Amino acid sequence: MKRATILVVFAILQFLATGAEAGEGLERLYTAKAIVTGTGEKNRQPGFRDCLGNVILRVSGDQRLLKRSEMRNLLSSAGSFVRSFSYRDRLAGKPVHDEQGTYDRPHDLTCYYDRDVVDRLLAMLGSRPWLALRPRMLVLLDVERNGKSYRVTQDNDRDEDMRVAFENAARPIAMEIAFPAAENDPLSSNESVLRGSLIWSDADLGWVAKWQLYSNKKAAPWEARGVNYDEAFRVAMRGAAQIPSGNGQP
Repeated sequence: MKRATILVVFAILQFLATGAEAGEGLERLYTAKAIVTGTGEKNRQPGFRDCLGNVILRVSGDQRLLKRSEMRNLLSSAGSFVRSFSYRDRLAGKPVHDEQGTYDRPHDLTCYYDRDVVDRLLAMLGSRPWLALRPRMLVLLDVERNGKSYRVTQDNDRDEDMRVAFENAARPIAMEIAFPAAENDPLSSNESVLRGSLIWSDADLGWVAKWQLYSNKKAAPWEARGVNYDEAFRVAMRGAAQIPSGNGQP
């Protein structure tokens, strides 16, 4: 086979592979998950509502849509927008114990949506899909409690629960995050940096979390008060998605 022909064939295969990856990426983007109890119809409907809210947020990057009055009507018929769904037993491999039945075991409900259906719902809400490559966020999180302060890093066992909670907050929005290897790591000018402080407040009965995103330019800060750190990290990632998705400040 001549060299020119080989190059053409290679280019075609590369194009097809890239197209397949893009298609798979969109499929994942238009998929949402919720945790439900059992697989019965009674608990499936709340799961459908959770999944619809999750996919609206995931595709648009705009947390404000979830508070729109129109969302109430959409949520009332959330199941009608689902193309297909599946379950995964979160206790798979563990036997049923005591009086427990399969009806009350926790499951991951995964809902799959057609792109045109979700895009049409976004248009009804005055929004649009955010299909650009999601920025990778370097998280610089400083924690203060009981007179001690530290920065969360990628390898310190002390920080594992917070790292997992942050990743759980990033995953529903299809965002990727990273933590510095050490507390005094130098920063790359090419990275989007999410700076945060997490300070325990007895007066607020929880954490006071303050966030600010640094990318092409410094964005306005946002915060949450009196929350656990799971909610603090959800607030962080929803704000961090809202800015680059073109939906304004958190």
